Amino acid sequence: MLKKNLIFFIFFVSVVFAQDPESKQVNFLDDPTVPLRTVAENNLAIAFLTKTPIVPGHVLVCPKRMVSKSMELSFDEWKAILELKTIICSQLKNVFNAEGFNFAWNEGKNAGQSVPHFHLHILPRKEGDAGVYQYEPRVFLYRPGTRATSPQEELSSLANMLRKNSIKVRK
Repeated sequence: MLKKNLIFFIFFVSVVFAQDPESKQVNFLDDPTVPLRTVAENNLAIAFLTKTPIVPGHVLVCPKRMVSKSMELSFDEWKAILELKTIICSQLKNVFNAEGFNFAWNEGKNAGQSVPHFHLHILPRKEGDAGVYQYEPRVFLYRPGTRATSPQEELSSLANMLRKNSIKVRK
């Protein structure tokens, strides 16, 4: 049943007709600050706080293998990403009292993908936060104006809090 649901999920949310991003190859794992912002990982995927959060606790989950599109992910990579999603949601509930979550990824230049390394955004949500509540993708994902870069000390502190609130996923 899990395999059928996962295959449906992948098919349903993938943007099959998206164009490749024209930006240079960027592998998140080449960023030396990612280990300091990492909140969970497994053999095939890694989860870390973004430098430009929409709300505090905004996490990115990406495969360790460099791929730009969801359709390039193996079943095992999808499983690894979704296992981390479960862990991250628990961490965010414990640390930020999250009442809900937004999950999203951009695939292709026309869909707003600016980094050609697939990554799932996980945003913890609660009443009164700074995020957008209506669902219009261009408003939901990107607030008007610029987002400030969080100080590394703040990101490291948040990453430590989330790591301390980790759970084990049932196999």
